[in-house]
Amino acid sequence: MAVVAFIAVSAITFFVMNLIPGGPFTSEKAMTKEVIATLTKRYGLDKPIGVQYLNYMGNFLRGDWGVSLKTQREIWPDLQSRFGVSARLGLSALAIATVFGVIFGSISALTRNKWPDRLLVVLTTLGTAIPSFVLATLLMLLFCMQLNLLPIWDVHHPNYILPIISLAVYPMAYITRLTKTSMLDALNQDYITTAKAKGVPESKIIFVHALRNALIPVVTYLGPEVAYIITGSMVVESIFTIPGMGTMFVQSINDRDYPYIMAVTIFLAMLMIIANLITDIVYKIIDPRITFD
Repeated sequence: MAVVAFIAVSAITFFVMNLIPGGPFTSEKAMTKEVIATLTKRYGLDKPIGVQYLNYMGNFLRGDWGVSLKTQREIWPDLQSRFGVSARLGLSALAIATVFGVIFGSISALTRNKWPDRLLVVLTTLGTAIPSFVLATLLMLLFCMQLNLLPIWDVHHPNYILPIISLAVYPMAYITRLTKTSMLDALNQDYITTAKAKGVPESKIIFVHALRNALIPVVTYLGPEVAYIITGSMVVESIFTIPGMGTMFVQSINDRDYPYIMAVTIFLAMLMIIANLITDIVYKIIDPRITFD
């Protein structure tokens, strides 16, 4: 299924991408028609779409990620460096979101209908309602421009704090809600009642039995979220001018840089497939009763 998904993503992206009006050389006003025709032939863009796709996939399977039509540089080294920036940003945000989301969700479940629960309900509602790009803009205006506490991103003074917060708020709010619902469901199960009747310490009931089973839906969410938060931060990266994958992906679409668009899309598809595979394996670790049949 992973192979089928990979082929489907690559084919759909390639053919839909070529439906976009214009081309990679049409924005170059200084180019003559003869020069554009020469470049089009040089990069094989004059061939039928089906042939172009087969040629691209053949090169890709041999480890050739292509050359950017705009920068004339190989895509893979640039993709690696930009992925490193996006990965540090995304994984840091997801780690914070997961830790605090599970903690807040557990607190909310254990204090149901009390003031901590009501406060967390309000905060999680705000967290899921405010888009990350709005939050990013507000944080930058407040901490970078009004209070002047943090620098706006530049090469010499990278500011990861505000982008990480901007990316972490939504998944943290969602994980808090998910953990609360799962925890309440787990606490109402018969095995919890039996454990209480046997005199098992409440801390062990909560953290060993209830929380462990409550984490299964959280793991389900984290699988695709890992890939999404690493690569879906393009708006936040643009706001803070962070040189990550998102910024370059948007630029490649504007430039009609077909090889770069394909490389990023295929990379994201592979990342998503691997994340889902790891999620399935973690299921088994959390709950040995789960089978892969």
